[in-house]
Amino acid sequence: MNLLNHLRRMAGNNLWSNDRLYRAVLSLQPGEFEAQRTSFFPSIKETLNHILAVDRLYLDFLEEGGVGAAAYDDFVPFEDPAKLAAAQADFDRRLIAFCDGLSEVDLDRRVITDRREDGIIPEKIGNILAHVFLHDIHHRGQVHAMLSGTSVAPPQLDEFLLDYDAKLREKEVERLGL
Repeated sequence: MNLLNHLRRMAGNNLWSNDRLYRAVLSLQPGEFEAQRTSFFPSIKETLNHILAVDRLYLDFLEEGGVGAAAYDDFVPFEDPAKLAAAQADFDRRLIAFCDGLSEVDLDRRVITDRREDGIIPEKIGNILAHVFLHDIHHRGQVHAMLSGTSVAPPQLDEFLLDYDAKLREKEVERLGL
């Protein structure tokens, strides 16, 4: 598998993992979504909003949308987990479409990132995508751990890439159109 195909698979994994995670989050009892917890961000709500805010920032960089740092700065956090889940799914599908439209050559193409204090920094598309996936996995893991202290069991999030696990994700992959 080449790097472009790997990144496309990771974009699909983001949609699948977020779908599993949000199905758990949407089953939480009242008050659990916003309850204070021990983590980098102090709640499931704040962590999931952070993921989406950063996703939107980097997709603006990747698409050369021109919004820049304001894509993060102007992000309005979602209060309703169902609306946040829908917004994340919309983002994940946009990221899949972006990755599907790339060529191998595009991965080394540099796009402008606006780092506010550090200024404008050109970054390679392939590196930005790798960062987005790492960032998302990192914070999904924090939400996964926070779910351990709720009424909902954390879902399995590592059954996407291996043929061995295909039977464990088959219905979800079909439902999500992956």
